[in-house]
Amino acid sequence: MAHIVTDIYMPVLPAILPLLIANNGYSYLTAGLLVTAYNLTSSFTQPIFGWLSDTKGFAISISTSLFISAFFVALMGITQDYYLLMLFAILAALGHALFHPAALSLVSRLCTSANRGRITSYFVVGGNFGYAIGPVITGALVFWLGLPGLVFLIIPAVLMVFGLRRLLPGGIAGACEGHPAPEHFHGNAPSKKPFILLMVASILRAWAVFAAMTYLPMYLVTQGYTLVTATTIVTLMLLCGVGGQVVGGHISDRIGRKEFMVFALVCAIPAFYLFFMSSGLVAIVAILLFGFFLWSTFAVAVAMSHELLPQNIGLASGIMLGLAIGFGGLGVAVNGMIADQYSLAIALGTIPLPLAGATVLLIFLPYPWKLLKRWYPGSSGT
Repeated sequence: MAHIVTDIYMPVLPAILPLLIANNGYSYLTAGLLVTAYNLTSSFTQPIFGWLSDTKGFAISISTSLFISAFFVALMGITQDYYLLMLFAILAALGHALFHPAALSLVSRLCTSANRGRITSYFVVGGNFGYAIGPVITGALVFWLGLPGLVFLIIPAVLMVFGLRRLLPGGIAGACEGHPAPEHFHGNAPSKKPFILLMVASILRAWAVFAAMTYLPMYLVTQGYTLVTATTIVTLMLLCGVGGQVVGGHISDRIGRKEFMVFALVCAIPAFYLFFMSSGLVAIVAILLFGFFLWSTFAVAVAMSHELLPQNIGLASGIMLGLAIGFGGLGVAVNGMIADQYSLAIALGTIPLPLAGATVLLIFLPYPWKLLKRWYPGSSGT
């Protein structure tokens, strides 16, 4: 629930950009820089806060970090000064960045090896729902009350703070008592190399995700769909992805995380090309399957990162939810350059390439094959 609430505030700034431009006379560049500042701050400070939590004991309660994000987003509705807006965007992003490593560290300690995929998927899906309803709530408030209506966005955060203080009176430390960090799958000091491979694979996966979200609506419009229909199809694709994350978490607990990751990415590639080479209902079903398989790997990758860096869960969480997503988003510019140089269709056709690269990295990732060990007990499974 806390993840739902904290991620409500992530899409607020993009949602109000048209009003900021119309009311305050900002250029597209200056308005876009507000979103860039928020995204860069959130993405690249999460690993820092995670590292500080793991090594220095630095931790701000998840209720406080949630409130920081909500408070400064709410203040954006009552100022017209550009530099104050920039400051509020950065401070809100810091609150957001503080939340994820701390919250995921708590989630990871409450998991076991038998349910880590499932429980992690529930947490991640909470953020998906928050991100989805954020623009709806923002739009309703701004429609009725104008930009000052954003101050009412503080209400969900205040309610959640009281709820967290009641449910977790001892904070993260109290909730984690009796729940040690997960053991490394080799049972000894973990190497950083497997995690680095997983991180690179996650960056490539994020590249494909953001490229699809960015350019699919435009491509569908060029194929004769209305803008409303195109955005509806993309929304349905994202909803299938939400379902895929929960299903993926469950299946990965049963058959193995590495098995599921490889299987899902391999299935996503032909599903995308089937969409690309077909039309009508077949194309729509194919893109929904693409969304299901591609998004299903995210929570599983987060669970794997906790098992690969059991003593640095905060750092692992910050990298997987911050740095990897941030760098993956930068890859969208490559697709944009391809579209400018050649065509939008060719740019879209390259989306499965980073997925293929991610699949190869996961195959060679030093992480046990659960099914292989079950079928061949004498095998190391790596």
